[in-house]
Amino acid sequence: MLGELKMIKFESVSAHCDIPCKVYDPYMAQYAALSVLRLIDLIDEMSDNPASKSDLAKLNRLVSQKEEHAHKVKEEVTTIWGDYFKQPQIEKFPNVHELAHSIMMAASKCKQELARENGEELLDKVNEFAEMFWSSKDVQTEVITSSNLPHVDIVVPKK
Repeated sequence: MLGELKMIKFESVSAHCDIPCKVYDPYMAQYAALSVLRLIDLIDEMSDNPASKSDLAKLNRLVSQKEEHAHKVKEEVTTIWGDYFKQPQIEKFPNVHELAHSIMMAASKCKQELARENGEELLDKVNEFAEMFWSSKDVQTEVITSSNLPHVDIVVPKK
């Protein structure tokens, strides 16, 4: 039987782990939201009328990355929301479902538009989610200014 299993080939595999490893951290969602905001800024810095193929290629890359990072926010939040938040956490934070859904909607809006305020709203909601997550583990948080551009506030565990 083991010899037969060696013949199975997978195109791709993706998972958090779907076992209770208890290794969760909202930082990746925050990093992705920061990236969305930064990418919106970079797009905004470009000319409204790209003058060359190079400019068009750069715009295309920036938009593609913005959308990829908005999708990453959704993936990271969905994993924590779906795998970590169980009945005890939901009882403590009954609005987690509404917050997670609002993050999905904010990330979609960031994919659809180029308004900076959409990126700010996404990051604010992800920070609220991070604060809720850490509070569910009885970990105190603080707000710091990210050392990454665009140097905005993020919620992190207190050291």
